[in-house]
This record gives sequence, structure tokens and C-alpha cells, in this order.
Amino acid sequence: MTSIYNERKTELTARYEKLIARPNQKIPFGNGIYDRYQNPLLTAEHAPLIWKYDFNPESNPFFSERLGINGVFNPGAIEINGTFYLVARVEGVDRKSFFAIAESDNGVEGFRFWDHPVVMPETEDPDINVYDMRLVQHEDGWIYGLFCTERKDPDAPRGDLSSATAQCGIARTKDLKSWERLADLKTKSPQQRNVVLHPEFVDGKYAFYTRPQDGFIDTGSGGGIGWGIADSIENAIIDEEIIVDERQYHTIKEVKNGQGPAPIRTPKGWLHIAHGVRNTAAGLRYVLYAFLTDLNDPHRVIYSPGGHLIAPEGEERVGDVSNVVFCNGVIARDNGEVYIYYASSDTRIHVATTTLDRLLDYVINTPQDPLRTYACVQQRIELVNRNLSLVK
Repeated sequence: MTSIYNERKTELTARYEKLIARPNQKIPFGNGIYDRYQNPLLTAEHAPLIWKYDFNPESNPFFSERLGINGVFNPGAIEINGTFYLVARVEGVDRKSFFAIAESDNGVEGFRFWDHPVVMPETEDPDINVYDMRLVQHEDGWIYGLFCTERKDPDAPRGDLSSATAQCGIARTKDLKSWERLADLKTKSPQQRNVVLHPEFVDGKYAFYTRPQDGFIDTGSGGGIGWGIADSIENAIIDEEIIVDERQYHTIKEVKNGQGPAPIRTPKGWLHIAHGVRNTAAGLRYVLYAFLTDLNDPHRVIYSPGGHLIAPEGEERVGDVSNVVFCNGVIARDNGEVYIYYASSDTRIHVATTTLDRLLDYVINTPQDPLRTYACVQQRIELVNRNLSLVK
């Protein structure tokens, strides 16, 4: 049995190190807005072997998996002292998600997980599941992680083991290693998902982007991406939510939409990346889109290009929850480079790179969705006619 143990351990270790060292190249001739890359950054195969295998040959003579990993996706992202960090959602084969940190020197390859997952303290009402952390370096000096905390619905009928409640968990750290858990966000909405902390104070208070919804999955009367103010972060309470970006009929965000990562401050306004969801015969389709809000009034949209920014392509369309791209992590560097970290189909993590100039050009100069076929055709004819006048 020892020979089987040694053979498998040696081979799997070699494959793991080869995977981590695999170079990643841009896919040529993209759309001019951003560049995709050939390989995903993190997958279930990137999980360290010490997470999955018992390394004791006496208790694991076949070097078999003991605690499997199902997927790695939906990461928060931050750059600290030139190193790129992803706080990924890692889902075990037991369906429980946890946070784990991977780092890279260049942000597009070589991501390696730390040995230990994040130990997220529990509240008095323990989470059943936690996931999708948004990281933000706030001007108060703390790094905050806002995430979805899921618990079983206490009002579910007997025998209903699927109904759940979603709220916003809040934690903070200085080093990504030690986390202080704060009270969950309180709002008047029955449930909350995709809550994001604005990176700056607004009139000396903490500002949040929310996603009010009636149920765990369905938004119900929820109108889109919300905005609310809280006096305190330690016990954050929002008394009123204002809708920043509404859902719209027959668009990429007709079913639901939510803020992705914290917005990026630019000279032209706050640059937002969000996800929009529509229904299809094959199920829900998630895409990413962008918009810009006023620098001094962050909940007022000033530019809103029509259509999606990123949609799933190729292998991105296949996974545990297919036809989905989702982003809750972006890094905007001081040199103008932007790294958009997105997950595909609740399975793996990718990156798209661009610059602030390219994103601002896209957001400001791409026309809005006119919301009707006739108007869309007129919009496209205007573009065609302008181009014909230039090429003649």
C-alpha cells in the first residue's frame, strides 16, 4: 500500500506545482475594452493538497481525498504593497462555502492559496453558509469584507429544508489574517444580497450599495441596486434605501441586478461594475455591465451604456450553475491598470485586464439602451451612416 500512497502523492504534487506555474497569455484581438486570458486563475484543482488529502500513509494508504473541493469562484480582490490578493469563495463537496486567500505577484497567473482558510468568527446566530466577499479599503483605515450570510429560514414550513434567509455579514481586518466580525447589516428589506461598502465617508457616515429583495432567490418588489447610509459600521443600520440603478423590462437586468465590487473613483465619476440577470428557456443568464455615478453624489447615475460588458463565452458557459459570469472583485492600480476578477458558472475564476481610460471611454461613449427594437435599429443606422461617411 505504501507504494500506491507514494506514487499518487508524488504525481499529484507534481501536477499541482505545474498547474500553479502555468503561464497565462492574453487572448488576442478582443473587443478593445478589455483583454481576456487563456486560462482561469483559480479552480478546484488549485486547492492545496493539504486541504483535501490525509498525508498519513497509515490512515490513508491509497492517498485518497478526504475533504474534496467542488469549485473556486466569486473572489473579492485587493492589492497590498504590490501583491495581488483574492479572497475566493471555496465550496467543498459538502456544499459549504468558506473564504480562502490566494496571492500572486502579477495578478494574471501564479496564484497560490495560503495554507489555511480564513477563520471567520460567527455571530450569536451562526451562519450556515458564507460567500461572495466584497473587499474595500475604506478611508477609515480598515479593510472591510462584506459578504452574504445564509441561514435556514426560521419561518419555513416543517419539512422545507431549502428555504433560507440572506443578509449582509460584515468583518474587518488590517492584514487579511485576523478578522473581526461585526454585527450584520440591518435594513427594512426582508433579505439582502450583494451589499457593498462605499470606500469613502459620505457626510461623515458609512454608505452602502444594497440589493433589497423579498425572498432568498426572487427579488419580488426589490427594484434594483439600492443606496443607504448608516451612522456606525459596528452596528450598521440603514433606515432608508434609495434605488440607484433600476431593473428594466426586456434588458440584461430584467430579473435582478446587483453591485459587484466597490466602485472605483475616477476624475469623471464613480465607476461601477455590476451584474444583471435575465430569464431564458435554459434558465437564468448572468452578465456584467458598467455605469458611472457622480463624484459628489454617488447614488446618481450619469452614464449608463446599453448591454453587457462581459458575458460568458466558451468554457465559461459550463459549470455548476451554467451561463453565468459574476464579479465581486476588481483592482484599480495607481498606474491606471484595472484587473477585473470574475467567476464563470459558479466554478472557476478568470481575469480581464484593461485601463481606467478604456473603461471610461466605454462607459461615457457607448450609447444607452433605448429599450425598443425600432429605436435600437435607428441607433445602429446612425452609427452605420457615420461610418460610411468616414470611409468614403
